[in-house]
Amino acid sequence: MDYYSLISGSDVRGVAIGENAVLTESVGYRIGQAFAVFLSRRGIEQPRVNVGHDPRLSSPSLEQAIADGLASAGALVQTFGLCTTPAMYMSLLGTPGADASIMVTASHLPWERNGYKFFLPDGGITSATLRDILSIAAETADHKRAGGEITRSAYLPVYTEHLRNIFLTRLGRDNPAPFKGLHIIVDAGNGSGGFYAKLLESLGADITGSQFLEPDGHFPNHIPNPENEAAMDSISQAVLRSKADLGVIFDTDCDRAAIVDETGREINRNRLIALISAILLKEQPGITVVTDSVTSSGLANFIRLHGGRHLRFKRGYRNVIDEARRLTAEGVAAPLAIETSGHAALEENYFLDDGMYLVTRLLCEAVRLGKLGQSLSTLIADLKEPAESTEIRFNILDPDFKTAGQKVIDQVIAYAKAHDSWHPAADNHEGIRISFDLDGVTDSAWFLLRLSLHDPVLPLNIESDVPGGIVKVARELSCALEGAQGIDCAPLTALLN
Repeated sequence: MDYYSLISGSDVRGVAIGENAVLTESVGYRIGQAFAVFLSRRGIEQPRVNVGHDPRLSSPSLEQAIADGLASAGALVQTFGLCTTPAMYMSLLGTPGADASIMVTASHLPWERNGYKFFLPDGGITSATLRDILSIAAETADHKRAGGEITRSAYLPVYTEHLRNIFLTRLGRDNPAPFKGLHIIVDAGNGSGGFYAKLLESLGADITGSQFLEPDGHFPNHIPNPENEAAMDSISQAVLRSKADLGVIFDTDCDRAAIVDETGREINRNRLIALISAILLKEQPGITVVTDSVTSSGLANFIRLHGGRHLRFKRGYRNVIDEARRLTAEGVAAPLAIETSGHAALEENYFLDDGMYLVTRLLCEAVRLGKLGQSLSTLIADLKEPAESTEIRFNILDPDFKTAGQKVIDQVIAYAKAHDSWHPAADNHEGIRISFDLDGVTDSAWFLLRLSLHDPVLPLNIESDVPGGIVKVARELSCALEGAQGIDCAPLTALLN
């Protein structure tokens, strides 16, 4: 078994159902043993580990498998059953003596896939740490050790009370129903987050029209993913149907989220970043907001006009979080790390990427604004959005896809240096980002070409503030890519045609 093939960033991911399954119960058992050994080698004599899972069909058995592996290597294991990823980290902080926690999930990926996310007291592990764990799993030795045991309990009720306390602390404990008069629809996508609707209802909200709250590992209604067009259309239509004030949608394991306003307008991606940035900038003027690399020019201007600094960093939620942590350690106020995918981590919440905490923060602000006759959309009314935007993906045909992809990027960089109309972004941290002056307007369009973190793909993002700008930028890029080897340029040709 090639355990390293299961690495996806800092998580384990793989097909878990069917004849092509690679993340099997026996593999989960070995990874559990390896994690216990990893912890013991760090000086933890008898590790105490919490384990929970999302609703996927394979999750209960994979939870049991990794728990069995942990216990066989001498660990004291507590299994929680159905849970969310953020709750599993909070369980680590809230359980006396706990050394680590593991969430069984593959986030928004198709139902036949699954994975493991690992947490230590200082947060999620790094990809380098994951490699260390999997190298132990690949050892031929059996790491059995006496003294391990498994106990079972439920943690979601505890986490629900944690969220309730956040609401009441921020909105005032003198009012046990702070959401009375607000109609909020929750779409859990049949993932782990359906309990949030009941929480809001217990705090006075009208949740009529909420949908897909029951966990179902087949995800029969839509992909639980705030970036998915069908998922966002579904929650938007539900809000309009019910004439609700707000809609809330989570991904499978609730570490990502988005909202919809009363008009059915999606507030995700750049809008979501702008919204939470505006809230934090009112509380802490001058902060730095760390995002991934594909955020828009309009967002950068929005953050600047609201008194903040925008740092556009590398794609990947761990990269964004680690950069915000680094800045914070250096004394820079950087309390927000957020990706366009919806991963949002706030310093006040242990820099944990927690979609449910983000939504809780936004709903508290909605209550405050409602008393002023305003809505959340008021806060981003001055966000300038592009006239056009698109993303296409070039498949890299060379087996050594990272080297081949970098050669293509280097070719584009060389072309940019030779053409004065191409303006490289000074603050770019991956690939190449170029802006253009279209129709006499400075920096009115841009593209970002970068290597995918994990796949043999070169994603290309293009935005334009002027109609027709995407095709103009694509035409410029096609000249730079002339003669490029090892990639399939068909998507660019299709865009131009």
